[in-house]
Amino acid sequence: MSTRGAEIPQTVSAPADDIDRRIILATQGGLPLVADPWNEVASKVGVPVDELLVRVEAMLDRGLIRRIGAVPNHYAIGYTANGMSVWDIADEAIDAVGEWLGALDAVTHCYRRPRRLPDWPYNLFAMVHGRSRDAVRQQLDDIAALLHGRFPGACRSHDVLFSSAILKKTGLRIGTSD
Repeated sequence: MSTRGAEIPQTVSAPADDIDRRIILATQGGLPLVADPWNEVASKVGVPVDELLVRVEAMLDRGLIRRIGAVPNHYAIGYTANGMSVWDIADEAIDAVGEWLGALDAVTHCYRRPRRLPDWPYNLFAMVHGRSRDAVRQQLDDIAALLHGRFPGACRSHDVLFSSAILKKTGLRIGTSD
């Protein structure tokens, strides 16, 4: 089973059928922590494991699911500083800068958002985690230097907002009635 990165189709070529939905429901909270998780999921869904794997790969290809992979708890491994970097990027460069920034290893997620002028000039957001706020700031200084070298004049300003509390942390979950 392969994993997928940031290339996400904007549209889904075909909707999920009942079996696809059962697979999503069975895996959205994570794979079972057993020697052969795919066999256990296949049994729960009621399909042969070969069919399950073909369907999961097809759902990845169609954009119904984005990736299969481990998601470490960054707090538990010592990454307790979470900085949402905000960037004021020239409109004509936003797509290229966003793709570049989002592909950096230090960035866990990256979004384009509308500016709210005159108070909020930022239109690109990228989350960076570190063991301290100073470590996050250093990563962002390094990113800014690379950005200015690669896209001269594209970045007018940037800042960072640090998390102060976790209020909720889960991915999208669908229910049986969705």
